[in-house]
Amino acid sequence: MTRASETQDGSVTVSKDGLPDWLAPVVRVVETVEPVQLSRFLPPEDGAGRQSAVLILFGEGEHGPELLLMERASSLRSHAGQPSFPGGALDPEDGDPQADGPLRAALREAEEETGLDPGGVQLFGVLPKLYIPVSGFVVSPVLGWWREPSPVDVVDPNETARVFTVPVADLTNPDNRATTVHPSGHRGPAFLVESALVWGFTAGIIDRLLHFSGWERPWDRGKQVPLDWRS
Repeated sequence: MTRASETQDGSVTVSKDGLPDWLAPVVRVVETVEPVQLSRFLPPEDGAGRQSAVLILFGEGEHGPELLLMERASSLRSHAGQPSFPGGALDPEDGDPQADGPLRAALREAEEETGLDPGGVQLFGVLPKLYIPVSGFVVSPVLGWWREPSPVDVVDPNETARVFTVPVADLTNPDNRATTVHPSGHRGPAFLVESALVWGFTAGIIDRLLHFSGWERPWDRGKQVPLDWRS
């Protein structure tokens, strides 16, 4: 399937042309943010870790700018039941991990998990690679603009419990923000949106994007929620 970011020679590229004005702060983050500003968990210097990618897809819905998220199936061995961006490990077919491999993987995984039509997605940037110690993944966060929205839903219930969008206004609403404390003692940002608790790696990326884009609103960091929270 042809992708919006695919060139005539078959390579996948990023482009900032024609993006909506409200995405300009996010584009600036992509251009200026340093890895240590996003996370204290950075890829091992020895090159260990499995290369992977996630798609951070911005669209424009009924309530303004929004993000595409999914909830992983409760039967999965890793990150079961956890809301996340679409994404996963690079396959050999995705190509060079140091070239357009992460771009291809982000689009492919999003299509496989949510039914997203990659032809309507314009990729506009990639954040620095980060590390998820619990799974050993080295993650490339790929950012896209949902230029031509397509229907999305669960493709394989063995992998995905549901697919949903979250208005950015809900993510910036202080009432929907909290701090989670992992059994290991690690504290991190969380979002209580769409009957879900978004935490961990996904919440950390959203938190940093909101902060460095200037969209963040003051919120009560002393408000804590357990990881088994349910609305």
